[in-house]
Amino acid sequence: MRAKTEEQIAAEEAWNETEKVWLVHRDGFSLASQLKSEELNLPEGKVRVKLDHDGAILDVDEDDVEKANAPSCDRLEDLASLVYLNESSVLHTLRQRYGASLLHTYAGPSLLVLGPRGAPAVYSEKVMHMFKGCRREDMAPHIYAVAQTAYRAMLMSRQDQSIILLGSSGSGKTTSCQHLVQYLATIAGISGNKVFSVEKWQALYTLLEAFGNSPTIMNGNATRFSQILSLDFDQAGQVASASIQTMLLEKLRVARRPASEATFNVFYYLLACGDGTLRTELHLNHLAENNVFGIVPLAKPEEKQKAAQQFSKLQAAMKVLGISPDEQKACWLILAAIYHLGAAGATKAGRKQFARHEWAQKAAYLLGCSLEELSSAIFKHQHKGGTLQRSTSFRQGPEESGLGDGTGPKLSALECLEGMAAGLYSELFTLLVSLVNRALKSSQHSLCSMMIVDTPGFQNPEQGGSARGASFEELCHNYTQDRLQRLFHERTFVQELERYKEENIELAFDDLEPPTDDSVAAVDQASHQSLVRSLARTDEARGLLWLLEEEALVPGASEDALLERLFSYYGPQEGDKKGQSPLLHSSKPHHFLLGHSHGTNWVEYNVTGWLNYTKQNPATQNAPRLLQDSQKKIISNLFVGRAGSATVLSGSIAGLEGGSQLALRRVTSMRKSFATGMAAVKKKSLCIQMKLQVDALIDTIKKSKLHFVHCFLPVAEGWAGEPRSASSRRVSSSSELDLPSGDHCEAGLLQLDVPLLRTQLRGSRLLDAMRMYRQGYPDHMVFSEFRRRFDVLAPHLTKKHGRNYIVVDERRAVEELLECLDLEKSSCCMGLSRVFFRAGTLARLEEQRDEQTSRNLTLFQAACRGYLARQYFKKRKIQDLAIRCVQKNIKKNKGVKDWPWWKLFTTVRPLIEVQLSEEQIRNKDEEIQQLRSKLEKVEKERNELRLNNDRLESRISELTSELTDERNTGESASQLLDAETAERLRAEKEMKELQTQYDALKKQMEVMEMEVMEARLIRAAEINGEVDDDDAGGEWRLKYERAVREVDFTKKRLQQEFEDKLEVEQQNKRQLERRLGDLQADSEESQRALQQLKKKCQRLTAELQDTKLHLEGQQVRNHELEKKQRRFDSELSQAHEEAQREKLQREKLQREKDMLLAEAFSLKQQLEEKDMDIAGFTQKVVSLEAELQDISSQESKDEASLAKVKKQLRDLEAKVKDQEEELDEQAGTIQMLEQAKLRLEMEMERMRQTHSKEMESRDEEVEEARQSCQKKLKQMEVQLEEEYEDKQKVLREKRELEGKLATLSDQVNRRDFESEKRLRKDLKRTKALLADAQLMLDHLKNSAPSKREIAQLKNQLEESEFTCAAAVKARKAMEVEIEDLHLQIDDIAKAKTALEEQLSRLQREKNEIQNRLEEDQEDMNELMKKHKAAVAQASRDLAQINDLQAQLEEANKEKQELQEKLQALQSQVEFLEQSMVDKSLVSRQEAKIRELETRLEFERTQVKRLESLAGRLKENMEKLTEERDQRIAAENREKEHNKRLQRQLRDTKEEMGELARKEAEASRKKHELEMDLESLEAANQSLQADLKLAFKRIGDLQAAIEDEMESDENEDLINSEGDSDVDSELEDRVDGVKSWLSKNKGPSKAASDDGSLKSSSPTSYWKSLAPDRSDDEHDPLDNTSRPRYSHSYLSDSDTEAKLTETSA
Repeated sequence: MRAKTEEQIAAEEAWNETEKVWLVHRDGFSLASQLKSEELNLPEGKVRVKLDHDGAILDVDEDDVEKANAPSCDRLEDLASLVYLNESSVLHTLRQRYGASLLHTYAGPSLLVLGPRGAPAVYSEKVMHMFKGCRREDMAPHIYAVAQTAYRAMLMSRQDQSIILLGSSGSGKTTSCQHLVQYLATIAGISGNKVFSVEKWQALYTLLEAFGNSPTIMNGNATRFSQILSLDFDQAGQVASASIQTMLLEKLRVARRPASEATFNVFYYLLACGDGTLRTELHLNHLAENNVFGIVPLAKPEEKQKAAQQFSKLQAAMKVLGISPDEQKACWLILAAIYHLGAAGATKAGRKQFARHEWAQKAAYLLGCSLEELSSAIFKHQHKGGTLQRSTSFRQGPEESGLGDGTGPKLSALECLEGMAAGLYSELFTLLVSLVNRALKSSQHSLCSMMIVDTPGFQNPEQGGSARGASFEELCHNYTQDRLQRLFHERTFVQELERYKEENIELAFDDLEPPTDDSVAAVDQASHQSLVRSLARTDEARGLLWLLEEEALVPGASEDALLERLFSYYGPQEGDKKGQSPLLHSSKPHHFLLGHSHGTNWVEYNVTGWLNYTKQNPATQNAPRLLQDSQKKIISNLFVGRAGSATVLSGSIAGLEGGSQLALRRVTSMRKSFATGMAAVKKKSLCIQMKLQVDALIDTIKKSKLHFVHCFLPVAEGWAGEPRSASSRRVSSSSELDLPSGDHCEAGLLQLDVPLLRTQLRGSRLLDAMRMYRQGYPDHMVFSEFRRRFDVLAPHLTKKHGRNYIVVDERRAVEELLECLDLEKSSCCMGLSRVFFRAGTLARLEEQRDEQTSRNLTLFQAACRGYLARQYFKKRKIQDLAIRCVQKNIKKNKGVKDWPWWKLFTTVRPLIEVQLSEEQIRNKDEEIQQLRSKLEKVEKERNELRLNNDRLESRISELTSELTDERNTGESASQLLDAETAERLRAEKEMKELQTQYDALKKQMEVMEMEVMEARLIRAAEINGEVDDDDAGGEWRLKYERAVREVDFTKKRLQQEFEDKLEVEQQNKRQLERRLGDLQADSEESQRALQQLKKKCQRLTAELQDTKLHLEGQQVRNHELEKKQRRFDSELSQAHEEAQREKLQREKLQREKDMLLAEAFSLKQQLEEKDMDIAGFTQKVVSLEAELQDISSQESKDEASLAKVKKQLRDLEAKVKDQEEELDEQAGTIQMLEQAKLRLEMEMERMRQTHSKEMESRDEEVEEARQSCQKKLKQMEVQLEEEYEDKQKVLREKRELEGKLATLSDQVNRRDFESEKRLRKDLKRTKALLADAQLMLDHLKNSAPSKREIAQLKNQLEESEFTCAAAVKARKAMEVEIEDLHLQIDDIAKAKTALEEQLSRLQREKNEIQNRLEEDQEDMNELMKKHKAAVAQASRDLAQINDLQAQLEEANKEKQELQEKLQALQSQVEFLEQSMVDKSLVSRQEAKIRELETRLEFERTQVKRLESLAGRLKENMEKLTEERDQRIAAENREKEHNKRLQRQLRDTKEEMGELARKEAEASRKKHELEMDLESLEAANQSLQADLKLAFKRIGDLQAAIEDEMESDENEDLINSEGDSDVDSELEDRVDGVKSWLSKNKGPSKAASDDGSLKSSSPTSYWKSLAPDRSDDEHDPLDNTSRPRYSHSYLSDSDTEAKLTETSA
């Protein structure tokens, strides 16, 4: 905020003293000065003012006076910043800004734009870049500022944004929309972006302007459709895709439009086309003289030339949008066909047909069909053959179902022709929007979107100077604007008040007027029974659109009935005051007035022909089919593809192709508006379609954050600054003063129409919105979001709550933050979940946050730069070291560059590298080719998947929409059925009630008829005298007469009472009427007074609020000044402290100055003393020169002494040279030692750091190894204990098994011995039996069963032998396995002992490692001590070296002095050689020479001492290096040892695992052996039983043989011959059995695991093993053979039993 000058302050004070006001009158307002009312005797409600322009003094009403603001507020950028917010002040500011070509002004959160008459130069690209990246507070009011604000809000909140343009027709809404899109495309578009470039949006608006705009009486290029332009943005904030949806197109304008208005621009462009080929192809070379559609070429040549240029521009735009030449040609064909249809015309009476068939033939040719097909589609509407496909569901109304049988609407031929033209143009426009969306869509991922809503403005023909009534299309556009105005009211007032109520924020807005949405309700209010199609009219109020639909269903309906019903619902009622009703009667027939914009814009509508318009036109519905069936492929291909995607929005909304995810979401939202509840039933109605389209528009933009732009008309062309008729009646002007126009206004500001601007300002309710914005809290944030965003302004709170700053009570944290921010209490308010701010407070906090963030970033940048500088310094040091290394290598290279082998090496080395590099390049090329092929494959697959994905998404969206439609249709059907059921039940109930009433009335009528009949009979009897004069007759007659007299008396009495009561009631009525009149007069007067008081209260409330806000602003300013004062005080105190410090510094400097002066004085005295010394030295030099002259005057006589002196001089010179060389070498050596020392120190430091790090890491590793070793030792101990227990268990089991085997072997041996004795005793008996058997065989040779039994016995014996052999083999195998188990157990025991030894060894090694580590730690400590001592010694040595260097420098100086003296002496010697000297002089010279020699000796000893010192230092360094190397070697050994231990541990673990597996295997084998042992025991028992049975049989045979002992001798011989063979066989088999029994000490593996051989006989067992005797390698434990053994055993036992019976 800039500080005000003294002149400005003085001007404001003078302005405030005069109390300037605005005087409101009919033509606008005038500036005046209000005179003080204390000195004047004015009536109540009057004030006296003095006009500034002429000095006139007037007495006016208080309501006509509004406070004026200071001149400094004349051009404020925000109207909400005015001190006094009223209509006149706002209009004055707008007028001042408009006069200065400032067309844009902020109105609180909205923007107000005054439509410019020309093209101002404030929309250039340079101006765009001025707004790029700015905040709203930093930008001047501009349409670009709205786009930037919405764009910034979208990026920050990731929420969809919408910009809505409101205003009248011709106010510049479409122009502002184009500027918005241009800004977003320029700022947010990527350079080279092909999706939505600047060229594309320019081409887009060129296309839409050509096909959707037309000249009207209010605008020379008016938009005739509503549109939503959606821009989708990606995560980077760049435009990813775009789409456009259009609705409410005036398609009937092609054929029929108001007078003095033109059709769409594209027809004039096409007729002015300069391409002769195209004109010939379209048959436009010869134009018709008249056209029923009114499409005629332009008359003026300049207009034709301009139209031709526009057509070329349109073609270029279509090319930019990717519309192919064939598609363009299809468009031109359809447009030319529409023109030719208009030229063809239609008959007015008689048969429906074309008036001029040659033009119709041209139209049919262009459309690709025959003339008969075209005529049938236009004039003949049949349902046969799919000509007109209509729905026959419950949604079909009577007007739809009646078309087929001739009972539908009677349409004229011209109306059918107009319907076909409208349908063709509608389909063409929808196709163009689809092609545009095809060019704008993209497959990029989009995050959020921005929608720009542009609709036709308010249409009022009266403002354009026309006397006609508005049409139905203009009603639809005005209704759309009213709906958008209501949305503005909801977002600005209703939602804000609800938010304040939810957050418990108390604010009083008493001066806000309640909303008046009667105009919207009068158009679209639906009844609760709207779902039921019925011809019955109900009394429930409904809107004009619903009434139109109902009246269209009623036969013989008229516009008068429509208006009568409409006024019965919404017209002015009795007792209503003027202005309360949204409808007014018009003086013209079939006209009515409807008040839009909250009753400020009254439009007169003409309803003539509206009922015919709302009926279905079959020709319009036949247009899509005609285009789809066209013979021209360029037309049919375009429209057949669109026919596949059926949509319920056909003919209503264009551009519903889903190009992206956000576009699909918008389309789904629009579809829901057409497919829910009432919409699903009424979507076929043309009237209700208008409401549904507006509902879809509102529902789409409601889900986003809204930004409103109000466009005002500065001047109306035909209004002349004065409202007419309805407008003049409805625009309330407070005063009827007739002031001279122009006297009260500045000369340069007369271009504004103030009454028109005032009307638009009142209709938009911007004043109330600005008051709400000023008084309320427009900015708000959630607690957590506010804390996270602005905690940077309070760093101490962040430190208090920690790094993450996570708090439980967000409200408390925000309160602390607000306390730290030191805000004015009135500038913020705490809600339940949000913190609210006055306007501008959050912007100031954002500015402070940006400043603090900039400071933090500056500090961070400084730290980063410091770090980078240090890194650069380290890098330069490394580079310096590298340079030295390179220099050293270059020196070395110089030494070897002439070496032949080196030359050969340098020659061959590049060739090898070249070969290798070529191979690598080839390999890389191959890899690149492979990767490229893979990439192409992946790209191809990705593109295919993307296409599939898009196709599936579109299919899903279509299916979803269809499903939604069907579901909603079902819901609507159920609702309809419910409504019809309720209606039927209600009708049945009413019918029952009526039936009961009818029955009661019927009975009453019968009684009355009986009475009448009796009365008639009695009357007839009296007249005819037929009544008898008997007693009974006389009695009845007397009774009758008495009753008649009583009735007459009663009648008279009642008549008198009634007259008396009537007179009393009339008197009371007259009194009540008088009282009512008085009360009505009083009520009207009180109402007038109440209205005046209400207006005054509102005015005073507004002024009070303005004063209150001004006071709050002053308080905020005072608070800011107090903050500045506190800041100034703190800075002042700091300045005082700095001044005090400077004073102390000055005193200190003064003291230092005094000290320096004293030192200078002492130095001056010392200088004087030195001067005196110099004078003394000069005298000495003079005396020495005199002596030298004396010496030179003498002559030497001794030549030998002279030669000796010369020789000594030469020796001395040689020694001096040697000393100099030695000194140079020593100096170089010292320098090298210093460098080596520095390097060693750096190396030692680095080694110390690395060693410390390595020691730490090694300690950690050792600790981890120790822990892991302990864990592993514990595990191994546990495993060893388990193994020991398992081993003990195995040993016990082994001992038990051995005992069992020993007992079994003893039993078997004992049993074998007894059986052998029995067999030897019975051998003879057996031989006898066998002999008997042989005899029996001889006797029964021919007996087959005996031979078979013998063969079976032989087979059994053989099988027994085989079984014995198998058992022997099994026993041997078991013995081998038992030995293996013993060996394994021994191995396990050995492994266990080895593991125990290894564990003990590892434990010892662990202890040794720990001891070694402790020793290493001690050694390290000692090394560190030695290192520290060495460093200290090195520092001391460095000091000594420095001292020696100083001494060397002194020695060098002395050396130079000696050289000078030597030179002097040489010159003297030369002089003496020339002249003889005496011996005394020679002796003196020799003494001097000896002195010099002693000094040289001393220097030589010093150098030797330094060399010895350097040697010691070098030895110390070498020792330290050796110790370091030893330490490193020891560490490496320790690492190797640790690795070796780890490997041993791993091996041990593996061995333990192997032992565990072996132990498991041993246990498994032990279990198997136990099972085998049991099976063998069972087999042994069965064998013993079989032996007993065999012995029994042998005894039986022996008894039988003894009975046959006395047989023939021949038979005995025969028996003896065969006895030998049988005996030998029997002995062999018995021996085999004995051997098997003696060897069978262990279990056999041939038995099955389930003990199937426990009860089997040896015969069956042998027989089961007989088939496997040939396979020696067969496993006896094979599971496949076990069932076969048991089965064969059973079968053999049965046969054996049979054999024993037969043998017995």
